Amino acid sequence: MNKAELINCIRANCHDNKAAASAIDSLVTAIGHALARGEEVSIPGLGKFTAKQRAARTGRNPKTGESILIPASVVPSFKPAKALKDSINN
Repeated sequence: MNKAELINCIRANCHDNKAAASAIDSLVTAIGHALARGEEVSIPGLGKFTAKQRAARTGRNPKTGESILIPASVVPSFKPAKALKDSINN
C-alpha cells in the first residue's frame, strides 16, 4: 500500500473531512488490514510498517519460575524514514 492508496482508504471511511478522530481511526484500520494481508505500508517522510514472524520460544513465568511455551506470532514492525529520523535528531 502506498500513500495514494492510504488516502483513498481514509476517504472511503471518513465522510466528514473535519473529523480528525475518524481519519486517525481509518488510518490505523487501513494499516492493520494491509498488514493482516501481508502487505507493507510505506508513507514517505514517516516510514514503513511491516508484519514480521516471531518464532515460538520458551519463556519463564516470573511469579513461579516455571518454563512456559510462548507460541509463534506475527507482530507489527515500524522502520522510520530518514526524514523522520533527521527531524528528531536536529
